Amino acid sequence: MSNGRTKVLIIGGGFGGLFCARSLGGDDVDVTLLDRAACHVFQPLLYQCATGTLSIGQISRSLREELARHRNVTTLLGEAVDLDADARRVTARRPDASTFELDYDVLVVAAGMRQSYFGRDDFAKWAPGMKTLDDALTIRRRLFAAFEIAETLAPGPERDGWLTFAIAGGGPTGVELAGQIREMATRALANEFHSIEPEDARVLLFDGGQCVLDSFAPGLAAKAATILEGLGVEMHMGVHVTDVRREGITVTPKAGGPSEDHAARTVLWTAGVEAVPFARRVADKLGATSDHAGRIAVEADLTVPGHDEIFVIGDLVGRDHLPGVAENAMQGGLHVASCLRRDLKGKPRKPFRYRDLGSAAYISRGHALLQAGPVKLTGVLGWLGWGFIHIAFLTGVQNRVSTVATWLSTIARARRTDRTFMLGSGTSPEQPYTWAACGPVTHPRAVDPA
Repeated sequence: MSNGRTKVLIIGGGFGGLFCARSLGGDDVDVTLLDRAACHVFQPLLYQCATGTLSIGQISRSLREELARHRNVTTLLGEAVDLDADARRVTARRPDASTFELDYDVLVVAAGMRQSYFGRDDFAKWAPGMKTLDDALTIRRRLFAAFEIAETLAPGPERDGWLTFAIAGGGPTGVELAGQIREMATRALANEFHSIEPEDARVLLFDGGQCVLDSFAPGLAAKAATILEGLGVEMHMGVHVTDVRREGITVTPKAGGPSEDHAARTVLWTAGVEAVPFARRVADKLGATSDHAGRIAVEADLTVPGHDEIFVIGDLVGRDHLPGVAENAMQGGLHVASCLRRDLKGKPRKPFRYRDLGSAAYISRGHALLQAGPVKLTGVLGWLGWGFIHIAFLTGVQNRVSTVATWLSTIARARRTDRTFMLGSGTSPEQPYTWAACGPVTHPRAVDPA
């Protein structure tokens, strides 16, 4: 740009990037927000989309629409792939694989994390993660199609495999998925099938720790375990998942001992996260220190050492054991905007101070956990607190209203109104039916979905 204003380039439209861009709206800077999906996704509710409670439109909003009133903010679709720190330029890739370049005066890396399979990326074929809208829709397809396929099978091991759901990871996402699958099977689907009893569906939850939700207070974690057991979730603690395949998984005790095979045609992965490739590229190009997951060591003001023009915020921050939660990203985005405004006024930047607003996890109807400082809530009170927090941070008034209405309907009638799933087309490589045999499908009518 030729107007002499500071050019701010934000990589990522998650909580950190969005809050930074919105805060800078109207300031004397030119902001470009680059995101690979062109929409803001409320990740804490992805599991409700996956299990049919909410639609993708209720938990996401177009970044272009969200930022339209800020005339100094431009949104672009693309994925950052390379950095030239000397020229202050980022190379981005379009969906068609062509590239373009973006210059900046200030760079804000808010690209977030992706699912980690701890070096076994081959697991992803059979065990989708829970980080994007695509992931949520993939999981929805697998969950509801599993019941449909089981309905066509005679009683026996094959049917049992389709009615067994394995979840790797006992953190908030894993716990929420486990609880919702059991609630879905026992309430929403209970009277809709003829050959199977959906409430017989087994949900197996595996984790390497000694308890679920180990980031919560011990009392709350114990309460969560009790609620899950009451729902019928089978918990296997202290184990590593060592193999994932078409028919199930293998787990190995951390303390040693023989491995165990579990037949499960639906496996979901929530066990870990790692930095996106661009974040690792940034660390490499800048010579910055990063941990095993790719979090980048930063200064007190969230800038990369030796580069006060490059900020890192959100899950990618490798400092002070900051948690990978939405509040950290939001506060980081607001902090960067504050720093830039102080720069414009010739004032020194202030260090970033994270304020812990608490953590929450929803398990089933009437059961949620909420901890905020000394306040620890469970049961209905935790559930109400959880709902209030999530509604408050959803983008767009329409999304808030429709989400509340959907929740009320679900509570009253046990319905899940967004259960539609697509199997894809045998002739389209963009939407393959995930259980189809590997390789090109030349005769769609001959495809065996099992």
